[in-house]
Amino acid sequence: MPMRTECKHFESRSYANGDTVRKCNLGLAPDAPWRCPENCEKYERRLVDVAWAHGSLVPPVTPVEPASLDDGTAAAVLDEAAAIINAAVGDVLDDLNDKRKNKKKNRDKKKKKK
Repeated sequence: MPMRTECKHFESRSYANGDTVRKCNLGLAPDAPWRCPENCEKYERRLVDVAWAHGSLVPPVTPVEPASLDDGTAAAVLDEAAAIINAAVGDVLDDLNDKRKNKKKNRDKKKKKK
């Protein structure tokens, strides 16, 4: 099923450099920007603009689906990327916590000197 642009959880954002992001705000479309799950339990028709006439700000046409969506390689690449990011999160949080601790130690030292 193509991305449901009329879903309340669909978002499309265009940037000055010409890039466009098309996504499900709930993260339920693993094949975004090409497909939504066939029977998505969270699908809700957007009610705010039901009777509106859309002008030029309508989201651009969905890009052509790559063949890798059908053979599963696109999902595998995305899963691998998510695993890399998730593995790095712990290190990043540790670094941030170390910096915060060091700042606090430095502040405490300065207070003691006064």
